[in-house]
Amino acid sequence: MNLSLADYRIVDADLVNIMTPALAIYPKFVEHNIQVTLAECGNDPNRWRPHIKTNKLPSTMRRFMQHGVKQFKAATTLELLTLCQIGAPDANLAYSLVGANARRTCDIAAQFPNTRVSATIEHPSQLKAWVGSKVALYVDVNPGMNRSGLPQARVGDIVALTQAIIAAGVEFAGIHYYDGHLSHLAMPERTIAAHQNYDGLMTLIAAINGVGIRVPEVVTSGTPAYPCALTYAPFRGANFVHRVSPGTVIYADMSFPNILPQLDYKPAAVVIAHVASQPAPNRVTAYAGHKALSADAGIPTGEVIGHADWSPKGPSEEHLPIDVPAGSPLPEIGEVLYFVPRHVCPTVNNFDHALIIEEGHIVAVEDIAARGRENPVWGNLKLKM
Repeated sequence: MNLSLADYRIVDADLVNIMTPALAIYPKFVEHNIQVTLAECGNDPNRWRPHIKTNKLPSTMRRFMQHGVKQFKAATTLELLTLCQIGAPDANLAYSLVGANARRTCDIAAQFPNTRVSATIEHPSQLKAWVGSKVALYVDVNPGMNRSGLPQARVGDIVALTQAIIAAGVEFAGIHYYDGHLSHLAMPERTIAAHQNYDGLMTLIAAINGVGIRVPEVVTSGTPAYPCALTYAPFRGANFVHRVSPGTVIYADMSFPNILPQLDYKPAAVVIAHVASQPAPNRVTAYAGHKALSADAGIPTGEVIGHADWSPKGPSEEHLPIDVPAGSPLPEIGEVLYFVPRHVCPTVNNFDHALIIEEGHIVAVEDIAARGRENPVWGNLKLKM
């Protein structure tokens, strides 16, 4: 990535007080990324149901709402709770929940009557948990990613499940359809493949309509496929609301030049870390191990801003070795490096606090309220001491 360190550097007077590794958020780039995404959505905030698994910060969630985005998607009950606490009007927990997870979701929905809470379902056995609750249900349809949902080809089963939801007196919210498996394709091929899948989705919706059931909303497309969905003509003017659900776009990361090369997203979440050692010629080690920069997407786990030719190696828990090209000066021990994560979503989840940076200064330190998970014990369990 061709990034200028001047856009991310924190002034020395503030930097001297920072323990690293630390997560820094840059609101000017958050704002820029929101504007880029809304422009893709035709400046219609109703087309976007952002997934807040990436941002996890109440201030960022509120920024969405300031732009007219009223509907969100979450991955955990803690993310759902955070959305409700900031007054989000519409919050979807995009999981087919079971057991105490479902009961906790019903509890949160009852606590926050001004937020429309929804979840997803893919099997009739899951329906009982939602009967009598305020939670609406989407049917989770599998478009080929094979991670969750009823396979798209099982039209009869999907129609029957929508009928069962309505017969149980639960609100049918629509179809949830995540096509993240197309990210490996170049954008022209990705668009063709996505549109072919959407043709099947439209056939499915017609089958649901055919038994007298209206589909209120169709939620498709995380970050890789959302431009494809926005160019699919049948979604425009359909008898349902179509929304895309990219979330990673809010902070962006190293993957964006490959995933969305045509769009001008800026990294807005950066890990800063001191150089801890010069263990060998042309090598330094920074406090940026995989407990800071997530390693789930592979190596390198991040890119050093201003030094695209440096080569981060495999991290340990706390340390990240970095090879510097021969002939280049090594950074001094104690120098601070700025890293763009390879995968920003789990990287944000590694931190309890975020530094909010404006014009090189720390203007706030914010708790990352939606990181991690709630206490796993929920209900009337009597602990044995």
